Amino acid sequence: MIIAYENKQTEKVIISSNSKAKLKVISGAGAKNKLIHADNLSTLKTLLDDYAGKVDLIYIDPPFATNGHFKISDDRANTISSSNGDAIAYSDILIGADFLEFLRERLIFLRELLSEQGSIYLHIDYKIGHYVKLIMDEVFGRDKFRNDIARIKCNPKNFSRKAYGNIKDLILFYSKSENPVWNEPRMPFTEADEDRLFKKIDKDGRRYTTIPLHAPGETANGNTGKEWKGIKPPKGRHWRSEPALLEEWDKQGLIEWSANGVPRKKIFLDEKEGKKMQDIWEFKDPQYPKYPTEKSIDLLKFIVEASSNEGDLVLDCFCGSGTTLIAAQELGRNWIGIDQSDQAIKVTQKKLAQIPASLFSKVEYEFLKQEG
Repeated sequence: MIIAYENKQTEKVIISSNSKAKLKVISGAGAKNKLIHADNLSTLKTLLDDYAGKVDLIYIDPPFATNGHFKISDDRANTISSSNGDAIAYSDILIGADFLEFLRERLIFLRELLSEQGSIYLHIDYKIGHYVKLIMDEVFGRDKFRNDIARIKCNPKNFSRKAYGNIKDLILFYSKSENPVWNEPRMPFTEADEDRLFKKIDKDGRRYTTIPLHAPGETANGNTGKEWKGIKPPKGRHWRSEPALLEEWDKQGLIEWSANGVPRKKIFLDEKEGKKMQDIWEFKDPQYPKYPTEKSIDLLKFIVEASSNEGDLVLDCFCGSGTTLIAAQELGRNWIGIDQSDQAIKVTQKKLAQIPASLFSKVEYEFLKQEG
């Protein structure tokens, strides 16, 4: 499905008409990591020269089309009206079709920068997120959509309005191809999980559960459809493993036989790494942010670990206070951060300077600024 709105340009026009950013090196020439103080659209076009198809993970937390301004005052970040004199970190004044085209232009360049094994996570809110998903489907392909993640951002509120309370926002997760980097995230089992999922205890005191030895689907040929210990798989199913392996499991005491002679495989709690992460995440925003709409470092580390490997390149072209860059740095990834806000760059540089030396010997990055 293609979303239509006023002033929508073709991809060809977007790629050809936007000019490149002229960047000057302020410090750290030649470093792998880059912090760029510039307009992100023209900068993304510039980066295509050296980084097309080389970025392995993109996380962006763009404006949410709120039609507001955000400030920094007394080391606290807040929403601001234009009448207040505190320093404005950034303005979020594009709305409607103008906002959608603003975002689409950048997504087109981000797609070209993304490697074949790469993924993109776009953080947005519930008011505009469903329209943004249509843009993402158009740019990356509906078949490359992987998850619509609900992120619990705060504690419940008791605002007086005729609607349900809003404690979540949205993360849209897409990949460039069918085979992206994926390091399966696992969460520790709670005591309640252990009691519910691993109800049995063996003679050695180990908690376990059991699963069927067969799976859906018949095999016309092959050993998994053959008889084992005088038993054939139920109609329409086949053994999960070949009879020789089932025999070995049985010798090792890894198969439990029911009173009716039905075999099931034992799965032990102490051999499981944890439970699969689902699509509702609870990573709450910092209570006292140093920068407006600052996100949890744990959230960014989780994303970086799941969808990139050490040495991969991570990009955030709305880097704000630099949380994505800090997460990438601490996890051994290379990174590029872009932001047009003077306040964002100052906060990011301060945070980079405060990374504990125990994590690595030195934070090296090339700092570039747009000329003019």
